[in-house]
Formats: sequence, C-alpha cells, structure tokens
Amino acid sequence: SFGQRGPLVGVLVWFQLLCVPVVAGVLGATHAEIEHHLEMGRKLLAAGQLAEALSHYHSAVDGDSKNYLTFYKRAAVFLAMGRSKSALPDLSRAIQLKPDFLAARLQRGNILLKQGLTQEARDDFQAVLQRSPDHEEAREQLVRATELEELQEEAHATYHRGDYSTTVNVLERVIEISPWDPESRELRADCYIRMGDPRKAIQDLTPTTRLRNDNRAAFLKLGRLHYDLGEHHESLSHVRECLRLDQDDKECFSLYKQVKKLSKQLDSAEELIQEERYQDAIDKYESATKTEPSVQFYTNLATERICFCLVKLKRVVEAIDTCSEAHQRDPHNANILRDRAEAYILNQDYEKAVEDYQEAREFNSDSIEIKEGLERAQKLLKISRKRDYYKILGVSRVANKQEIIKAYRKLAQQWHPDNFQVESEKKEAEKKFIEIASAKEVLTNPGHTTHFGLNKIQNF
Repeated sequence: SFGQRGPLVGVLVWFQLLCVPVVAGVLGATHAEIEHHLEMGRKLLAAGQLAEALSHYHSAVDGDSKNYLTFYKRAAVFLAMGRSKSALPDLSRAIQLKPDFLAARLQRGNILLKQGLTQEARDDFQAVLQRSPDHEEAREQLVRATELEELQEEAHATYHRGDYSTTVNVLERVIEISPWDPESRELRADCYIRMGDPRKAIQDLTPTTRLRNDNRAAFLKLGRLHYDLGEHHESLSHVRECLRLDQDDKECFSLYKQVKKLSKQLDSAEELIQEERYQDAIDKYESATKTEPSVQFYTNLATERICFCLVKLKRVVEAIDTCSEAHQRDPHNANILRDRAEAYILNQDYEKAVEDYQEAREFNSDSIEIKEGLERAQKLLKISRKRDYYKILGVSRVANKQEIIKAYRKLAQQWHPDNFQVESEKKEAEKKFIEIASAKEVLTNPGHTTHFGLNKIQNF
C-alpha cells in the first residue's frame, strides 16, 4: 500500500498503473501540450524533482480540468512531498469526476485515517469493498479504522478519569495509526504537562502547528512551556509565530511583551559580562529577577551569574554568600562550585576551595578549567600548611644569607625570654624565640631552596 511502501515508491507504482492517454483539454490547451506536461511531470517525479514535477501537473490540470487521472496524479505528487492536505481536494475531485475510481477512494481513505477521521475513512473503505468485495487492503484499513475509533474513545475516557499515564499508553497506538491527527497529539501533550514532563509535551505539540491550520493555541502553549523551562529565545520564536497568524491575539501579545523584555535583559547581562562590566551585569540580572520573579530557572540563573560577577570583582564575602545561595538552589551545577571555589581562594580558605573543585569535577569531569582549578587549589593548600619562614623573619623570598641573619638577630633580641617578666608573656616569647631560631636555621641551611609564593600560584 501507499502507507507501507513510502511516499515516492508508492507514487511511482501508481504511475505505472496509470500511464494512459489523457483526452484533450477543455480550456484551450492542446492534447500535445497536456501530454508534454504529464510526461515531464512523470520524468521529474521519477528523478525525485518533486517541485518541478508539481509545476507541470499544475499546468496539466489547468489545461484539462475534467480528467480524473490528472487530478489523481497531482495528488500523488502532493503526497510524495508530504502535503496530504493539498492532496485531499485533488483526490476528491478525481472521485467526483469518476465515482467508481477505487484507487482514489482508497488513497483518500488512507489519508483520512491518518488524520484520525475514522467515520470519513470508513465510508471510503466501505465504498471500495462494495465494488470490490475481495479488496484486501480496503478490508484491512476498515479494521484499523474500527480499532482507531475504539482507542480514541478509550483515551478520552481514561483522560476524564484523571488516569493520564494510561491515556498516554493508549494514545501511543492511536498516534501510530493516525500520525497526522493533531487532536491526539494535543491530548497526549496535555497528559505530559499534567504528569510534569514538559519536554515530551513540546515534542507532541510542535508538529500540531503544521497539522492544524491557524494553530495559535499550540504556538502559545509552546511559548509558555519553553519560557518556563528557561528557553526564552525559543519561547519568543513561537510567540512571534502566533502573532504572525493574528497580530491582535491578546494572550500571545501579552506573553510576547513579557518574554521580549526578559530575553533582552538576559542577553544584555551576558554581553556586559563579556565586556567585563561586572557591576553593570549584576544590576541587569537583578532587574531580570524583578521582571520574572516566579519562574525558578531565571532566579537560579541570575543568582549563579551574580555569584560569578562578584568573584570577578573580588568582593569575597558577598561572593561566598551569593555562590552558597546559588549552590543551595542548584546543587549539581559545576559552574557555581567552580566560582565559589575561586571565592574561597581569594579568602585564602584553600581547603574549602579544594572541596568545591572536587565536587565540581564529579559533575563535569571533562572540564579542563575545573581540572586546572583543582590542581591550583591543591597546591595553595599544600603551601599554606607549610610554615612560611620568610614571613616569620619578615624578609623577602629573595633575601640573601646576610639579610636573613641580620633579621634573625634583631628579632631574637626583641623576643628573648629574658626580656619578659610576666609568666604568660615569657612563655609566648619562648615559643616565638624558638620559631625565629628555626626559621634562621632552615633558611641558612645550604640545602634549602625557595618555592613559589602563594600569590604567584593564586594568579597562575
């Protein structure tokens, strides 16, 4: 059958059966001209050049509007192009011109069945069987039409009972039989929405915008679903399609204004970040949360990006607080953990920085940035756990032996325990004196080598 063998193969089979002469037209076109268009249409169709083939069949129909085969052949091209709606009028015209043309009735019945119009499809299949009782395909399709009708009734019954999961299962078979029926897809989309699965609802609603003329309701619903998922660009695209169908649609225009305003704010904020205007970006994201305070995605996004900006501005305390709030909102977001780790590094809290980078790596193991950040935080933590003898003596890391000894003598004289009379002060001085002596011993040891300072690694 046409449905089983695919559009183009089915069309070519029909043409092998229908290559018969066409009578001269009634609008002045000569028999030769009509034949030329039909022959060109057949060749172009065989070559897969469907648009060019269709153009010739248009000319053939214009030249002879009384020949049922011409309409039938043009319908075949429409079907090969996936334009079943355009094929239906031609098939109906062919049947009107020749009521006993069973091939046209069968093909129209097949289209109507795929559109979910069971009664109309049944009428065509029964008409074929009346004239050809042994027609196997018509009998099989009639059984499918009856099955479809029963499934449609079952789907609506389970939906009204609130059993959305069962409804989805029933509609699976319904849509298998009638893939061009927008109502079944819209019903299943509604079930998915009620079941909390907006992605699947979008998958069902998207084709309905083509299956149903002027489907503003679907464009509006798609706009809202994408908007709630944080996909504001996709939302704006669907809402614009709704307004293109009717610029005065109040619901679409209301959503359009909201999405356009928010989308502009979010895009502007990201542009400001690219320009390293971090405070301006923070202000823009805060404005976005006022534009849309109810959808969680946008609040989470704003908090995440403000966290990033605060780190860049080195406003450490604010950054840690905001990043922690963002992490609480979205605990599996590796970017937030990365940014908070950087804030901890600025705060010289290297242990927490390492913890955040390790957790971030669990969620994004492929990120080179996170891998390098973890290595840097681990180095900083290792260094911070060592005693900084240069700092104890108050000398630079490039100080020579004489400078180190000079600094030691000065501090040793200052912190000698004999200089203190109060017992607590004397004990503190003893610790300090031992620390100073250890620093001098280590730094003047011929085997000692300097290492990179914390600042150098922090800025790596």
